[in-house]
Amino acid sequence: MDRVKTGVRGLDEMLNGGFLPQTVNLFEGAPGTGKTTLGMQFIYNGAVQYAEPGLIMTFEEFPQQYYRDAESFGWDFHALERAGKLRVLMTSPQVSQRDLETVGGNIETIVREMGARRILIDSLSHLSRLAKDPVERRSLEFAFMNALKREGLTAFLTRESLAFPSPQFDPEPGIAFLVDSYSLLRYVEIESEMRRALLVLKMRGSDHARDIREFRVTAQGVEVQSKFAGREGIMSGSPRQMADSFVEAFIKR
Repeated sequence: MDRVKTGVRGLDEMLNGGFLPQTVNLFEGAPGTGKTTLGMQFIYNGAVQYAEPGLIMTFEEFPQQYYRDAESFGWDFHALERAGKLRVLMTSPQVSQRDLETVGGNIETIVREMGARRILIDSLSHLSRLAKDPVERRSLEFAFMNALKREGLTAFLTRESLAFPSPQFDPEPGIAFLVDSYSLLRYVEIESEMRRALLVLKMRGSDHARDIREFRVTAQGVEVQSKFAGREGIMSGSPRQMADSFVEAFIKR
């Protein structure tokens, strides 16, 4: 099956080759875990390596912030924009929602003019705040995601997790059923050092890696590395060695 490759070292392997085309893929994590960087890398690699122009739609940061952050990794977003391979749009959740529901809207026009294939939504958390009622919120999010698919886009969505580090896994009810793939980014404290962990929880219509892997944000972007071997409790934020668990369970009683 054709795949939309992220081009991120180690991530495509976890995704069994990449995302499925025209799917919505959610990455959730606490502030600073690398969600936006990972999304920007997905857009940059698409434009540079795979001839797939992309959009970045932000509800919070000014476009200049993305240009500066990209430059720190050696990604020239200005050059990509001049070549018609990238657009960075700052808007509001209300405006973007109405625009996507409108035939011939601004987003649809931009997508078709530049032949966009990828989009980064940063972040879904702002869209979710448009409705307090859970049923209404799910309906709004569902319509938004379907609109992205209708435009032929493969979407990378970020979502904030308030826990830092996460004491437990507590996803928003229902969100996992709406998206096509769902991945978690977590801080992990090991030997007084904060490290980062990545887990692909779900990938509709495809197999995927089920182990928890460490990743780093390097000068070239995100790199997914080897799995956390010999430890458990990684995603809880309180990892411990397997031997320690054995001692606690059997010897100390």
